[in-house]
Amino acid sequence: MNRISRRAFVGICAVGGAGTVLLGGVSVARPVQAAGRQFRLSLSPGAIGVQGSLAAVIELAVRHGFEAVEPNGRELAAISDDQIRDLAAQLKSRQLVWGSAGLPVDFRQDEKKFNEGLDTLRLQAPALQKAGVKRMGTWIMPCHDQLTYLQNFKIHTSRLRTVAQMLADQGMRLGFEYVGTQSVRNSRKFPFIHTMAEGRELIAEIGTGNLGFVLDSWHWWTAGEGPSDIAALRAEDIVSVDINDAPAGVPREQQIDGQRELPSSTGVIPIAQFLQALVQTGYDGPVRSEPFNKAVNELDNDAACAAAITAMRRAVERI
Repeated sequence: MNRISRRAFVGICAVGGAGTVLLGGVSVARPVQAAGRQFRLSLSPGAIGVQGSLAAVIELAVRHGFEAVEPNGRELAAISDDQIRDLAAQLKSRQLVWGSAGLPVDFRQDEKKFNEGLDTLRLQAPALQKAGVKRMGTWIMPCHDQLTYLQNFKIHTSRLRTVAQMLADQGMRLGFEYVGTQSVRNSRKFPFIHTMAEGRELIAEIGTGNLGFVLDSWHWWTAGEGPSDIAALRAEDIVSVDINDAPAGVPREQQIDGQRELPSSTGVIPIAQFLQALVQTGYDGPVRSEPFNKAVNELDNDAACAAAITAMRRAVERI
């Protein structure tokens, strides 16, 4: 989704404190252990305004104590097989794993746009597979100006089935994020999928066996869901996870999707409940921070990584 301007970030978490040491002015995070935790804290560079090649991002991940790195399908598709193998070996030698790649297919617009995206996916998916990437994610718009719920459901079923089948051929899974934000849902005439229950219906209808959720604490909370909704999932129902917080003093139904905070910054979203329920599922994939926050995005690479990992560590420590 093209996000609107972000609310100014107030009080970025101070670097330091429990689980962190300072090295030359740069934070180096020690791994945070929580009882039963199998998921990995993933560096998603685009989500926090970090720029650089995959090799550079891997170095940032090591320096700041991340446990996974989001792969860049465009970059991987543009380099040789030997270079892909070298990157994968570099990742493994640093004791990191791949996070979830972004789906390059826009299935929300017309057929021409959709087919162009499929062509891009045909180029990227084999490169991602050679690198050892197993997960890819996208999101679903929770409303439409022209299509009724049923009409939109049929289009999503057809198009996402095509995408999921292509990824299955490469041994990859596809996750989608339902958008629970009420202000987004009310922005167009016809509401669409915006809850976990509705998402499960779409997954069942598509029926490819490699489709699941991008589970976001923001959308889980704005959709009015609770720990029991997550606890009802199996680990294989979840492809990737995002954790965020919400601005304080704003009613849930008035929250703006593009105005978020780093996890555990305000305590508005009950992140401990979210993560405890996630641990109970046995989920072992990537967890990233996706605050869509202007001030974070304007930080330099090291400062943005430091702010993100500090916030993520604080969230995990609450499990």
